[in-house]
Amino acid sequence: MKFTIPKLPDELVFEVVDRIGTITLNRPEKLNTMTPAMGQALIELVNYINNDPEIRVIILTGTGSKAFSAGSDVKVLDDYGSNWELRNRVDYARGIWQIRKPVIAKIRGYCIGGGLEMALMSDIRYATVESKFGAGEIKLGWHGGAGNTQLLPRIMSTGKALEMLLTGDLVSAADAERKGLVDRLLEESEIDEAVANLASRIAMNAPIATELAKHLVRISMSTAVDIGLQYENDTFAYCFTTEDSDEGRAAFIEKRQPQFKGR
Repeated sequence: MKFTIPKLPDELVFEVVDRIGTITLNRPEKLNTMTPAMGQALIELVNYINNDPEIRVIILTGTGSKAFSAGSDVKVLDDYGSNWELRNRVDYARGIWQIRKPVIAKIRGYCIGGGLEMALMSDIRYATVESKFGAGEIKLGWHGGAGNTQLLPRIMSTGKALEMLLTGDLVSAADAERKGLVDRLLEESEIDEAVANLASRIAMNAPIATELAKHLVRISMSTAVDIGLQYENDTFAYCFTTEDSDEGRAAFIEKRQPQFKGR
């Protein structure tokens, strides 16, 4: 089946190279903040990504070095409409969560508000040493509405999460790494190569097993261990029904690189 990339606004760029898709938030003059139109386009893009078997990994990043994303553009929040319409808005951060393929957040500069939530919805976070993180919504009169309060405590301790959430203060990249928010800290000159290398290594593996492994880790966050272990065993057994499993074993015996097809 032929899949067509949905029409995207200029503020959202998507490209696929060697089975690696890159989503770039492209509003550098506005710190890559998100608008309702960008959120709607992102959701449509997620549907395309999930259904295109040629895409195996996603990199999420922002244009320029000033910001990964500063979240929602506060100046256009009224565009969402009434409070009820805001509650039922298209949630761009949740869109990242809905991507079934592994997602790597490549972070430069400010990663705050909804930008932090998009990073939290990603699976792996690499950042430059100059990056800064924060959940600053509390300073404006509200708290995060797309994951900050739910995911930060799962990544760091409750106290450390509340320190960020209740003060709204910025956290340095080094502090974010110590708290477990950042998985790897890199110099500006190193991050592109490091993320590309990680994405390439993931893309080489069997896509069904890769997606299931991500799914199981998500399940582990909210499921009793006994249930999770049984579910893991079930999907482990399912993997052995796939052509990729046969290919992996054959390649091992023949001492060659396997050619996985996602079947």
